[in-house]
Amino acid sequence: MSERKRVGEKIRKLREVRELSIGELADLCQCNPELIEQLEAGQLMPSLAPMLKIARGLGVRLGTFLDDDPHAGAVITRSDHLENVVRFSGLRMANLGTLEFHALASNKKDRHMEPFLIDVHPTISEDCMLSSHEGEEFIYVLEGGIEVTYGKDSHTLKSGDSIYYDSIVPHEVRAAGETLAKILAVIYTPV
Repeated sequence: MSERKRVGEKIRKLREVRELSIGELADLCQCNPELIEQLEAGQLMPSLAPMLKIARGLGVRLGTFLDDDPHAGAVITRSDHLENVVRFSGLRMANLGTLEFHALASNKKDRHMEPFLIDVHPTISEDCMLSSHEGEEFIYVLEGGIEVTYGKDSHTLKSGDSIYYDSIVPHEVRAAGETLAKILAVIYTPV
């Protein structure tokens, strides 16, 4: 099953368990009902901001869309077994995966942080579309460079640099230049 369909199925199942219509979920997460329909049908590559809103509307963590069988104890993710990949479109290119999220603790039950290794692919457009959501983010650049627009400021980070910010401030993360960047990101969103 493709990642689009897998994520869409989880959204649909969680919505149905909570006995919510698509319209009711859209109201809860302040999203367009068509967006939820397209996500559930696996027709759309999600971007991170709406996925965070949907997770909040459903009362779950973002990582719930990646979890298979949650464990209460310690979870170890081996470097050669980064299987859970979710591609988010970002806000620049609606149907191309510009951010590939590799979950580092996808099966940890009741976690409060979401750690990811993220491949940040170069984008075509120079347009900057900022997103915001509740919570905090920490990013550490492993390879390449990234540009972070945070409010009215723009920061260029290279390998070894990090940034920590409140996610409620409009922001965007993208590759700096035309080469792939790799980052470690830890996202906290209150449920």
